[in-house]
Amino acid sequence: MTIRENFASAPRTRRNVMYEHRSEPLLPRALFIRRLFRHGLTGAVVIVFSLAIGIVGYRLCAGFSWLDSLLNASMILGGMGPVNPLTTAAAKLFASFYALFAGIAFLATVGIFIAPIAHRLLHRLHMERG
Repeated sequence: MTIRENFASAPRTRRNVMYEHRSEPLLPRALFIRRLFRHGLTGAVVIVFSLAIGIVGYRLCAGFSWLDSLLNASMILGGMGPVNPLTTAAAKLFASFYALFAGIAFLATVGIFIAPIAHRLLHRLHMERG
């Protein structure tokens, strides 16, 4: 039995299926809006968690005030770059790793936001006619 056949024969419950199969009808608009909201909330949680890591890291490694830590973390997470100069080796190392993490977090968040829209478009194009 192939993986596809195994998946197809598995019972479809709410826990193991995130999106509807192409043989299923398109999700009603109200449920789609709810799905968009859930994905948006998940993306917001990722952003807030990433921002919190940056704030605490800049506070501990660079000794910035909470406000300066927020500013630097926000600028890095937004792709702009740091605002305040970094003087210690620990702060420079943290900023390097945080910048890499922020890039990945940005891509993940974009994926979370786009996933339901892309799925709906592809689902509509590939629905089984019949």
